[in-house]
Amino acid sequence: MGGGFVLSGIHASYLVYVDEVQSMMKKLFSFTLTLFFVQSALAIPKEQPAPFAKPNVIVIMADDLGFGDLSCYGADSFETPEIDKLAAGGIRFTNGYCSASTCTPTRYSLLTGTYAFRTPGTGIAPPNSPAVIDPDLFTLPDVMKKAGYATAVVGKWHLGLGGDAGPDWNGELKPGPLELGFDSCFLLPTTNDRVPQVYVQNHRVLNLDPKDPLWVGKMKPSEDHPTGITHRSTLKMDWSHGHNSTIHNGISRIGFYTGGHAARFRDEDLADKWVEKSVEFIKANKSNPFFLFFSSHDIHVPRIPHERFQGVTDLGFRADSIVQFDWCVGEIIKAVKESGLINNTLIVICSDNGPVMDDGYKDFALEKLGDHRAAGPYTGGKYSVYEGGTRTPFITYWRGIVKPAVSDEVVCTIDLASSLAALTAQRLPKDACLDSMNIIRALLGKEGAKGRDHLVQQNNGNNGTYALLEGDWKLHRYDRKTARNVVVEQKLANVKVPPYMLFNLKEDPTESKNVIAQHPQIAERMKEHLAEIIASGRTRPSR
Repeated sequence: MGGGFVLSGIHASYLVYVDEVQSMMKKLFSFTLTLFFVQSALAIPKEQPAPFAKPNVIVIMADDLGFGDLSCYGADSFETPEIDKLAAGGIRFTNGYCSASTCTPTRYSLLTGTYAFRTPGTGIAPPNSPAVIDPDLFTLPDVMKKAGYATAVVGKWHLGLGGDAGPDWNGELKPGPLELGFDSCFLLPTTNDRVPQVYVQNHRVLNLDPKDPLWVGKMKPSEDHPTGITHRSTLKMDWSHGHNSTIHNGISRIGFYTGGHAARFRDEDLADKWVEKSVEFIKANKSNPFFLFFSSHDIHVPRIPHERFQGVTDLGFRADSIVQFDWCVGEIIKAVKESGLINNTLIVICSDNGPVMDDGYKDFALEKLGDHRAAGPYTGGKYSVYEGGTRTPFITYWRGIVKPAVSDEVVCTIDLASSLAALTAQRLPKDACLDSMNIIRALLGKEGAKGRDHLVQQNNGNNGTYALLEGDWKLHRYDRKTARNVVVEQKLANVKVPPYMLFNLKEDPTESKNVIAQHPQIAERMKEHLAEIIASGRTRPSR
């Protein structure tokens, strides 16, 4: 794990980026010092930090949330008032991206600051996957921990657990988040369409009865084991493709498991549990800086929101789950406010990839879609390197520091490692976070600040599907000559595509006109650049 340095004093971390907030910071700096010395006389509660103490950071990542799935991004079939408030008071990015169009590689890149395609085994993790992230890597939570932060992840993990043999479900689940810089974790270990449906707290399955051991495997454990195929008539949500193995809570999943009955959860309760554990962490750390990664499972399949959210929209459980996610955000903000921390907390809203409708269950996401366009004006969604696959909602909020704005700067979840290192006065090791760029000025809305000048997008794993974004130009590369989920409003399908396509996003944001024949020189230059990025091993300058 690489080293770093921390500046001392209550305002130390701000000295790194004082130019970012120039005139406002100069005016408020003297006020802060004055307030610090007289706060007892003014009877300010001890838990209320000085307005410019080291900022807390909360990263809230939705699952499968599309560019057009929030009312602040144009959705008009339902409302997301809590997130809308953050967008109105912060920066709503119109060119906010995740680095991959599926969950595991995006989460890998978020935490490591390195493109997932550089590492084998970073595709969608199976139930018994070993830890995907090498515990020797310097990570985003390492950055925050070395800066003196309490660190926690709550929610979906889906980055594997355990050594090469995979997770020991009945013993210690390590390496895992605690070996990557997190002080604590409360997890859905895989993703909820995959087994098992249990919580993991730190290194162990919660509430596991040793007399009822948990077994997880690829093969049917016995001839009479109920599955979504043999007991389809008992399901409360039917499967459409691929999700027809072990049944739990009336829903069949990917993979098989037995035992662990006392440890199993109810799908409808997931969001409430994530909020409960997040609020506990926030309130327990209100007197010291903290970093919270709130990793929601909404709106991934199976979409089973709590009963109080079922039917709140006319679009079915998918939209109901978006409203539930919005409620979760509101509850977290409420806890921050009640702890007296709203003026000293940077909040980031993002998604792990774009939208998908029928992703394995018959939840009427397509049938009830109506006029809603989950990817907004863009083509493609989850599994796709079209814009709809990786261009997603991205919002930053920090009361008093971030001014309300709409920004078209290019920002990406992979950049949070370098950006938060700058925010907290950390120097990244040269061999860490190899593709993470410091865009903290853009995230804070500094006038004239620039985001990324290029970005590589990928789909799942290392199968040769990439896109390179450079200014107005975007190059697609398909080594297998197929693209998936190009039309979100239809059932999942693969389509044949050329090995390379070129689009001008300024003139053609829907990526409907392949102009590679008209601009061969641009295409060749971008092909070479993409190949160089893939082969080079890094894009972040080493100096």
